[in-house]
Amino acid sequence: MKVILAAVNAKYIHSNLAVFSLRAYAVQHGQEAEIAEYTINHQPEHILMDLYKRKPDVLAFSCYIWNFEMILELAEEFSLLCPETDIWLGGPEVSWHAKKLLERHPFLRGIMRGEGEETFLELLEYYRGKRQTLEEIRGLTFRQAMLDRSLPSMELQHQTDEMQMVRQPESQKSVSGQEETVHVKLQEQMEGEQVIRQSASMEQPAMVEISWKSQESVVTETHDRGLLPLDAVPFIYEDLQQFENRILYYETSRGCPFSCSYCLSSIDKRVRLRSFDKVRGELDFFLEHRVPQVKFVDRTFNCNKKHSRQIWSYITEHDNGVTNFHFEISADLLEEEDLALFRRMRPGLIQLEIGVQSTNPDTIRKIHRTMDLHKLRERVNAVHALHNIHQHLDLIAGLPDEDYESFRRSYGDVYAMEPEQLQLGFLKVLKGSAMEEEAADYGVVYRRKPPYEVLYTRDLPYADMIRLKAVEEMTEVYYNSGQFVHTLRQLAKEFDNPFDLYAALGDYYENHGLSAISHTRIRRYDILLDFIRERFAGDAQKIDFYRELLTLDLYLRENVKSRPVWARDLSPYKEASAAFYKKEDQERKYLKDYEGFHAGQLARMTHIEVFTYPVVALEDSTWVSDTKQTTGMHVAMPGNGCYPVLFDYRSRSPLTGEAVIYILTKEDGYGDVYSD
Repeated sequence: MKVILAAVNAKYIHSNLAVFSLRAYAVQHGQEAEIAEYTINHQPEHILMDLYKRKPDVLAFSCYIWNFEMILELAEEFSLLCPETDIWLGGPEVSWHAKKLLERHPFLRGIMRGEGEETFLELLEYYRGKRQTLEEIRGLTFRQAMLDRSLPSMELQHQTDEMQMVRQPESQKSVSGQEETVHVKLQEQMEGEQVIRQSASMEQPAMVEISWKSQESVVTETHDRGLLPLDAVPFIYEDLQQFENRILYYETSRGCPFSCSYCLSSIDKRVRLRSFDKVRGELDFFLEHRVPQVKFVDRTFNCNKKHSRQIWSYITEHDNGVTNFHFEISADLLEEEDLALFRRMRPGLIQLEIGVQSTNPDTIRKIHRTMDLHKLRERVNAVHALHNIHQHLDLIAGLPDEDYESFRRSYGDVYAMEPEQLQLGFLKVLKGSAMEEEAADYGVVYRRKPPYEVLYTRDLPYADMIRLKAVEEMTEVYYNSGQFVHTLRQLAKEFDNPFDLYAALGDYYENHGLSAISHTRIRRYDILLDFIRERFAGDAQKIDFYRELLTLDLYLRENVKSRPVWARDLSPYKEASAAFYKKEDQERKYLKDYEGFHAGQLARMTHIEVFTYPVVALEDSTWVSDTKQTTGMHVAMPGNGCYPVLFDYRSRSPLTGEAVIYILTKEDGYGDVYSD
């Protein structure tokens, strides 16, 4: 009996924690299943052929909003090729409307609802003859489309003859609180009627099943399953070879104490923790194997302060200098004790993802979100001041009571916190969430197919949503790429709200036919400079200044061999640069990590750029000229200075990936840094 757990991930670098946890739990209890992983970028035909060659008797798909449509297509086509194979679904996308899904898709045998480890194990036991019926397995919704394979037909007929048929009135359809033993078996039924059958046998554990007559068969739903202690879930990473070059996902808690209406995690408010004894050993495994990144999937990692501090302390004390740990936290829960821990951390040891979603108090209240915005801003700024932790802040567009202007303010508020990444997402009305029930009350209209994204609300018409989509793309391309940091820091000051910069960029792309086109990295620099030229037409000095900022950003990321046409001519400094490298070959004043390389190699491995403006920020985005401190575009001198900068690509910031730079002086063969 071959059983396959199939995962269709969003990207190759992702792995599916769920299917590996299900298999590990099954193996721990003497059962086995194969795993087949694909991505949404694979051709469906490729996946179909691969699954067909594997010839499963049972095929179970892990379903999420990003893969569900593709999985339904694959499942239906596979059922045509292998009608004898039972196809099951599981995951958050199918757990809340399982009955409707089975009614709509007759090629499915069933759905595993909720947490799947124990349910999947018992399903394996059923298929391998260790359990008599599916009805005794909690957490299932399935169709009785065939005779129960574990029972001879005569025995099945005998049992069904013994069953007492009780037709339930409409007013009594809710039976989830009953405790009597109920078994549902295939029998003559009226279309659409709900039937409860009470078995003569009382041998099985107490449970309730509900049966509906669908087009071809009876759909049966067993009781929800209780929650599994997290220590019972095995560690899945004993063999790291199959996860090479992929993100490792890890959980130390399930559930969330908060009630955000857009989130499925709010349904289970009982937070279960993995014991620190187990976590400590598993952290040791990651650290000893020097894995690049471990991404914790705990929904609010620091909701239990003792738990989070134990883990943060441990990875700080046992830091291997390589591994990065990613956490999703509530910043307003951070206290001074947490900040004291953060101060001790190596730059890049951890990164924090922080959901802000909105800074509109009415919106926060409508989505039942618990958040102290003042404290959140204070804590984010405190972490930012440490300069050792990457922060990723989230906003959601399309929430109740948030119109275009309100979202603009939220964006500006979050931008001012200077996160390394600002994620602008759009409301997804997830199946089973409170928002699904409340959407009509708030005038939220959303797509009826995954990912159920908002189309418009009573506060935010679709035309404004289109504008926000452009802002999202520009934020992703320019801000979140980290490739235009110094240019954007100054350019944003030209606008009343940073949001307006990205809205203007979106308009520029649209008006010049640049949207929906794939652009190279260098082309993005060209476009931004063209935008600046149009925006500040007639101000040659300002345009020239931004050209140098773009040059700085470009070379901070990469020692480009094909110099852009808009970068200034460096030929006047060719001799000075050659002399510098000869001297550096002898003295190693700056490039101490380049032992064994001669002057010519040093010149190829590094870069010297000579700026005419003091574009290298010193402290707090403040520049120092030869006369006074200046900020923003109030440059105190024309662009005729000499500011030579050495870019060292072997040494990079662990936080931003930017090359380390050195400002060269007159003693290095150039004019005074602050020349007249």
